[in-house]
Amino acid sequence: MRTRVAISAAAVLAAAAAGTVATVATSADASHGTLAGSTARAMEPANFRHPAPNSYFPLRPGTVFRYRGRDGRQHLTERVGVTHRTRIIQGVRTRVLSDVLRRSDGSVAEKTSDWYAADDRGNVWYFGERTATYDRHGDVQSREGSWQAGVAGAVAGTIMPRSPRPTDAYRQEFERGSAEDQAWIVQRGFAAEVAYGTVHHVVRSLEWSRLEPGVVSVKLYGPHLGVIRESDMAGGEERFQLVSVRRP
Repeated sequence: MRTRVAISAAAVLAAAAAGTVATVATSADASHGTLAGSTARAMEPANFRHPAPNSYFPLRPGTVFRYRGRDGRQHLTERVGVTHRTRIIQGVRTRVLSDVLRRSDGSVAEKTSDWYAADDRGNVWYFGERTATYDRHGDVQSREGSWQAGVAGAVAGTIMPRSPRPTDAYRQEFERGSAEDQAWIVQRGFAAEVAYGTVHHVVRSLEWSRLEPGVVSVKLYGPHLGVIRESDMAGGEERFQLVSVRRP
């Protein structure tokens, strides 16, 4: 299900800083046929009958996560809600997450419905998204990036392994030319300070896409919280951190 990469966290960070992530992404792309076959076997609906919770990517309905951040000089807020809605994709009942990004004036910049499901072992899979960006007048600018597993050759990916450890590497999504995000787990077990507070036992990942070879992002995941911070370390200026969590 995942590709094991024998490389230290320091080496991964150095490689990303040097701009060699694109080479790794190309290698992963070349092996997509093999990965797609193993993914198809893992995606059997029978493997999702008794989903196990994943501490680093909680999917409890009614939970709401709020973030604040910026993209360059533009200040933004984000609300991610785990809804009670589900969607059947390739025979698997996925959970619908609502993600709304707003500008400082309150206007919606982006609105997305994401589809996730945990399997019986606790791996969380990403089955696609329906997304749209908006101008300040509320008109749709683009639906680029929308995809669904099983449609137009798209393949579900892993958004979080059941027990993430350094050197774990995996595809998060795949639709050629539209959705090709990948991730490396590079560190685990440290503490991080965000607006929400001090979070312990944090997992750090590097995430990138072959479609944006110059952009590398760092994400921090906290137990029972999911993403607590994300920032571009190369090729971008996005910065977000967790502010609050409302649980049902």
